[in-house]
Amino acid sequence: MSKGTKNLQTRQKGGDGYYGQTEQFDPQQSEGVDTILNRQIWRVQPEKGPKVERPCLWMQAGAVKYKNCNNYYDCTTCKFDKGMQAKVEAGKAVSWQELMRRREPRERWCRHTLTGRISNRLCSYNYECSKCEFDQYFEEVLATKQALEPQEVQQVKGFDLPMGFYFHNGHTWARIESGGNVRVGLDDFTMRVFGGMDSFKLPLFGTVLHKDNPGGEMFKSDNYAKIRAPLGGIVMEVNSEIFENPEKARQDPYGDGWLFVLRNEQLKDSVQDLLSDDKAVQWLDGEIADLEKMLEEVSGPMAADGGVLADDVLGNVPELGFDRLSKRFL
Repeated sequence: MSKGTKNLQTRQKGGDGYYGQTEQFDPQQSEGVDTILNRQIWRVQPEKGPKVERPCLWMQAGAVKYKNCNNYYDCTTCKFDKGMQAKVEAGKAVSWQELMRRREPRERWCRHTLTGRISNRLCSYNYECSKCEFDQYFEEVLATKQALEPQEVQQVKGFDLPMGFYFHNGHTWARIESGGNVRVGLDDFTMRVFGGMDSFKLPLFGTVLHKDNPGGEMFKSDNYAKIRAPLGGIVMEVNSEIFENPEKARQDPYGDGWLFVLRNEQLKDSVQDLLSDDKAVQWLDGEIADLEKMLEEVSGPMAADGGVLADDVLGNVPELGFDRLSKRFL
């Protein structure tokens, strides 16, 4: 086999880069990796450059080479967006909207497609988003009503804890979503300790909530407890399905069992005191240890291995008392 006889006959986009068919195997060729597929030799060439998890609109349009969005696609409060707009006004840059208008019609994707919030929608308003009825409907209605399931969930002694969520020590969670909305709910620990709730009282649309203060109430038999807001903000949406089926909060606490959506203009500062990922795991482990101690006080030592706490702890050990549990954990 002679060296330097490569001939890429085809070049196609694959999941991890580009691949092309080769005529001969050449171990001296450093670019790409040769592999056999369907009795043919192929060269896989990974794409160069860093991958962007949350590509900025200015990057997607081609105004900048690399920019990862760090403001949850809330362009209205983004310092980078304001800086770029200032450059446009000074004639030192072209707006992302204008760059998209210069593309072929079939490549003029809606800004929500560019940011991955919806799929395969073309812009029909010439990138004048303020005049687009779909844009307003998406931001104000669709995005707030549709909860996404967590991508990664860890188990801490049998309790579910999703990664990427923020947790308040009152066992409420906050998830910052694309667009800057904050979805709020009760964690799996609460729902399993109390065995679910009979009903909920949630704040009305437009209500201003303050961090640590009550953001609703939950009821079980003749008992009730306040739901503490993990952060402040204006209530943009309430999960009406919880009123009709309170059991959803127990069955799917991090998905369809959410409680309400907030709008907060200072997200980065507001979540600094909350717990997430490794810190949240350590915190929950401590909460479970305290629960185990409370169980031992009223029902004796637990199994040697600690076991997995049963669903509906209060229902199985009513001696714990609703008030005592809610004062300690909520």
